[in-house]
Amino acid sequence: MFGLTALELARIQFGFTVSFHIIFPAITIGLASYLVVLEGLWLWKKNEVYRDLYHFWTKIFAVNFAMGVVSGLVMAYQFGTNWSYFSSFAGSVTGPLLAYEVLTAFFLEAGFLGVMLFGWNKVGPGLHLFATIMVAVGTLISATWILASNSWMQTPQGFEIIDGRVVPVDWLKVIFNPSFPYRLAHMTIAAYLATALFVGASGAWHLLRGRDTPAVRTMFSMALWMVLLVAPVQIAVGDAHGLNTLEHQPAKIAAMEGHWRNEPGAKGVPLILFGWPDMAAEETRYKIEIPQLGSLILTHSLDGQYPGLSAYPPEDRPNATIVFWSFRVMVGLGFLMLLLGVWGAWLRWRGRLYASPLFLRFATVMGPAGLVAILAGWFTTEIGRQPWVVYGVMRTADAVSNHSAVALSATLGLFIVMYCAVFGTGISYLLKLVAKGPQQGEGEGHGHTPVPGANDYGQSARPARPLSAAPDDIDPALG
Repeated sequence: MFGLTALELARIQFGFTVSFHIIFPAITIGLASYLVVLEGLWLWKKNEVYRDLYHFWTKIFAVNFAMGVVSGLVMAYQFGTNWSYFSSFAGSVTGPLLAYEVLTAFFLEAGFLGVMLFGWNKVGPGLHLFATIMVAVGTLISATWILASNSWMQTPQGFEIIDGRVVPVDWLKVIFNPSFPYRLAHMTIAAYLATALFVGASGAWHLLRGRDTPAVRTMFSMALWMVLLVAPVQIAVGDAHGLNTLEHQPAKIAAMEGHWRNEPGAKGVPLILFGWPDMAAEETRYKIEIPQLGSLILTHSLDGQYPGLSAYPPEDRPNATIVFWSFRVMVGLGFLMLLLGVWGAWLRWRGRLYASPLFLRFATVMGPAGLVAILAGWFTTEIGRQPWVVYGVMRTADAVSNHSAVALSATLGLFIVMYCAVFGTGISYLLKLVAKGPQQGEGEGHGHTPVPGANDYGQSARPARPLSAAPDDIDPALG
């Protein structure tokens, strides 16, 4: 396909499937915690707005959760099909970590998910809130194990290589490897930000269409508070993560910054805002830079230096062109999120938070920004690690299975068609749910007054799967 090698096709296939998958767990993590807050506020204040919002976002959570599980299963199988040599070499580390994720997080979520989705009028308020909390905790535990595995591939430690295979000798060092705390915090906050932007965009969309209800106002206001509080924290965590990456993966930092070499006699390293890293010429063309700012950010000194890409053999360099721009997409969107939060705070102070069409349009456009930033961040992380699959230990070229380019082209094409059909339909349905908006009076009772002859969502049969929590009667006009 297009003259690509089997290795390149295998990488594209995994990148395609994981890119589809990551957007669903990110929203699941954020929505689960948001649902805990909504139900807690409902039990505390007895304000029906929080109850209505809980039931509205529970439906969206159910659809999103189901798509996340399906896309995750497909992705996981590729470790055995396309990356069998990696699985053979490092499976003694990655295998148990993924198994711990299933044994702790997935079973915890599965055990309480049914109570959370279908138990509103069947169990007491305290037990239902506990189930919602357990689902939220499960999503965070799941993220912890997945990021422990991936972080070990970035900064491996706590192992020995015996007979050509990785053997863990210290599980605490394997799990709590140098990049793990920074990457866990960065990803968790990113999930909360992405969800807040999604919720905020939904509220702004309804406000622009004249649906100015207490529920819409409440979810819009809560989302903007979250963005205002969390966006600056994410910027600070990102800076700390960058310093950690400079210590353990300096070639990745050089690629992110488009920095090729330290000029003799130069004071510090400039920050290149924009440019085009040319891998063949070993320089960044058309660059716009700020003198010494790169040193200040990465070394906290105006005269500090860090290695450029030219300090590494060509075969050990990541693709600086892609990494440079994916990093800037992530950072640029991060500052736009900060702008959204600050602008919203100013309008709130002026009493015009719900009445500024320009701001509401900006909030609507920013809806997918969190997910785009997550994808850009993962591209930066994964492509920046190349040419290593386990950094400094195993090259990606040595990890791929012995498949032909023809076979990988065929399966990649099949993946693209099936994913666009299946998940395109799922995302379309999810957006229709969002467009319908929260309805007043949903879920009345909370464990005290069940609706005769029907379950929690007005269906005549007992639900048997997460998607049953979502209604079938979506107005076709919303599509």
